[in-house]
Amino acid sequence: MSNAFICDAVRTPIGRLNGALATVRADDLAAHPIRALAARNPGVDWDAVDDVILGCANQAGEDNRNVARMAVLLAGLPEQVAGVTVNRLCGSGLNAVGMAAQAIRAGDADLLIAGGVESMTRAPYVMGKAASPFDRGQTLQDTTLGWRFVNPAMRQAYGVDTMPETGENVADAWQVSREDQDRFALASQEKAAAAIGSGRLAAEIVPVEVPQKNGPALTVAQDEHPRATSLAALARLKPVVRADGTVTAGNASGLNDGAAAMLVASEGAARAHGLTPRARILGMASAGIAPRIMGVGPIEAARRLVRRTGIGLDQLDVIELNEAFASQAIATLRDLGIGWDDPRVNRNGGAIALGHPLGMSGARITLTAVEELQRTGGRYALAFMCVGVGQGIALMLERV
Repeated sequence: MSNAFICDAVRTPIGRLNGALATVRADDLAAHPIRALAARNPGVDWDAVDDVILGCANQAGEDNRNVARMAVLLAGLPEQVAGVTVNRLCGSGLNAVGMAAQAIRAGDADLLIAGGVESMTRAPYVMGKAASPFDRGQTLQDTTLGWRFVNPAMRQAYGVDTMPETGENVADAWQVSREDQDRFALASQEKAAAAIGSGRLAAEIVPVEVPQKNGPALTVAQDEHPRATSLAALARLKPVVRADGTVTAGNASGLNDGAAAMLVASEGAARAHGLTPRARILGMASAGIAPRIMGVGPIEAARRLVRRTGIGLDQLDVIELNEAFASQAIATLRDLGIGWDDPRVNRNGGAIALGHPLGMSGARITLTAVEELQRTGGRYALAFMCVGVGQGIALMLERV
């Protein structure tokens, strides 16, 4: 089988809900890092791109009708370049990268773009069709996050816990204290602040020019979600699920906007297009779990991937775990025998600090893992994350 290599990767800054990227359509946002890849790699024959695979979780608004194909055209790539959008909810962007590698290993492709996009700010309200003539009972459903148009059979069999409720369920079952969650959240914010201050995260980001009604365009060049805080400030926040709960706005990820893309190539394609391989994609694994404890889905996904690759968790140099909630991140790491404060984990902060644009996040942590391997000279990296409705997904990388 051919090896699949990540040769270049870039992302937009991550915007806060209703923040600096709020006026940027999802399809335009998706096109931005693709356009940047084209500008950064002038030696590539873009007619040779076999496919563009983007993750996107919503697909109910301006990201509808195959946002990957829209992004191809908006980015100015040749019309012959195809595009496909995949949806594994929070894991969509990571799944897109894994699918690109699978296509190369199978011999079905040599050069692809993979990544993900989400504009949670611009997620629309939707309304179902009338169930009967003259029906006046229609209700609006908010597509920003969580369940909508719920199947009664699903509700009866599995429940339809909200994302914060699943965070509480995991905290209860794995006995993750509020204090530990707040300490984890503070560490995420502090690591992100250090990475921003050092210029480390700037290496991942291509700025976005956002037109303004009056005056020059606004240049967005830095992640917008991180915020200064303290343990005392985090402890004052009220739980969002129940009065005696532990999940708060401070120890959970945000609702965000952003996009990421990367060039994935076979060895032959990299050589032909003058690309430098940076990391080899060793494999991907997914796993299912009860929806009400979706946050610990990464545990089995990681174990499956370890068995498949033969690379033990003790061999990892970089661990990127998306932080949907501090409770699920701590529980996942603890179950795998990894301390939440292990220096290999989320060295630049995670989604609690940086934000969680659903379809982008998996591509973002993959990009960050590659950057960290290159920066530190480490060999192996694991990128893994929980997925709504009870799943986990994991990707293994090797520096080259």
